[in-house]
Order: sequence, then C-alpha cells, then structure tokens
Amino acid sequence: MSPIPAKPGGTRVPSRRTVLRGAFTVTVVTGTAGALLPLLDSGPAAEARPAPVPGPGSGSGSRATAEEFAEMYRGREIRGTATVVVPAGAPDDDRVAVAAEPVTEIRIDGRPLHVMRRADGTYLSDVRHYESYPTLLETARAAVDELGTARLAPPAAHRM
Repeated sequence: MSPIPAKPGGTRVPSRRTVLRGAFTVTVVTGTAGALLPLLDSGPAAEARPAPVPGPGSGSGSRATAEEFAEMYRGREIRGTATVVVPAGAPDDDRVAVAAEPVTEIRIDGRPLHVMRRADGTYLSDVRHYESYPTLLETARAAVDELGTARLAPPAAHRM
C-alpha cells in the first residue's frame, strides 16, 4: 500500500502528517530566525554607545568616567555620570574595563533617577522602563519628556 493515496486523476496527495510536519518545521525555523536576529543585528545603537574608559589603577580599585554630562533640558537641570570601577591589580587592558559594571547616576533637579543597564549596554529608567536608550544623556532626556511638569519622587528612605 502506498503512503500517499492517489487521486482519481493520477496525482498523489501528501498525507496530513506530512503537511503538519512541514508546517511545524517552517514555524520552528522562522521562530528561531526571529529570536536570533536581534543578536546578529549590529545597528547604529551599538556605534553610538560610549565605550568605557580604563583608568590608571592603584589601591582598592581605579575609577574612570565613561560618560558625564550636566545641562538644562526643557527647563530641568539634568546631571549624570557613568563610572567604571576596575578591580585593583587588574592588567591595564580594555577587556577588563568592558567587563566591569559601570556605576551610573542621573539626577533631575537634584533628585535621583533610578537607571538600569541592560545586557546589550543600553540604559532604561524607572520613568521610561519600556524603552531603552544607548546613552545616559538620552535616558535622562526621555525621562524629562515623560515627566512633563511633574517632579521625581524623593528616594524611599526619605519618605515619611
């Protein structure tokens, strides 16, 4: 008996199992490609990101400022720094500075804005937590845009 039944006209029709197997394979390949595309895509965000700067080290660790800014934006004073802490005794190598986690700080009108760094090197804040930005300055400006005339709440330790 033939696995593919013949039509009255003499052509063969694929079985239901063969059609479903082909559809499943196409779905898996498409899903995998869609999941891997952001990892392989080298867009302009990677080029716009400032590289951490290694600093001369001694003592308990050395610090190098990778990004620093202070400006008035839409009537708000924004200040920010990203400082990379390189372990003491580490070789003077760019790989160590890139692997080190930067300490970030942004203040809007003197109040701190919580900023987190994503695995791809971009930043996101509590105010704009659904979108990431390549630099701290762009993150601070987006937070000011979102806040409008509202002020940041004081840190939780100072609330009563």
